[in-house]
Amino acid sequence: MFDDVADLYQQVILDHCKHPRNFRELTPCTCSAQGRNPLCGDQLKLFLNLDGDKITEAAFVGSGCCISKASASLLTDAVKGKTRNEAGAMFELVRELVTKGKAEGDVGKLAVFAGVHKFPARVKCAILSWHALMAALKGEGQPVSTENEHN
Repeated sequence: MFDDVADLYQQVILDHCKHPRNFRELTPCTCSAQGRNPLCGDQLKLFLNLDGDKITEAAFVGSGCCISKASASLLTDAVKGKTRNEAGAMFELVRELVTKGKAEGDVGKLAVFAGVHKFPARVKCAILSWHALMAALKGEGQPVSTENEHN
C-alpha cells in the first residue's frame, strides 16, 4: 500500500513540476517577493493580489528543481481565497509537514510533500515558495534565501 501512496504523491509532484499551475507574471499585483535557494539553484518570484485581507490571485515565475516548482504551483492554488492569517497558518503547517513528515492540521493536497522530511536537502526546495509568500504578505523588499532560514 505504501508504494501506491508514494507513487501517487510522486505523480502529483511530477505533474505540478511539468505543468505548473499559475505559472505567469501577475501584473499589476498587490505584492510580490523573490526567493532563492543557492544550494539547489531554485529561483522564483511570487505574485499576489489581495482584496483587503484576502488573497484573490497568486502566480509565480522562476526556475528550479521539481520539488521547488511543484511546491510553488500547489501553493498558488492553496492560498487563493485565504486571508493573510490563514495563509500564515498554512505556512506553519507546511513547514511542520516538510520537516517532520506530518502536520497537526489539514494540509489537503499539500500532503504530497510529507516524504520530503526524509531528504533534508530537499526541505529548503519545498519551503522556498512559502517563505516568499510570507515575505510578500509582510511587504519585505529583500529577496528571501533558504540560507537565511532555520528550516
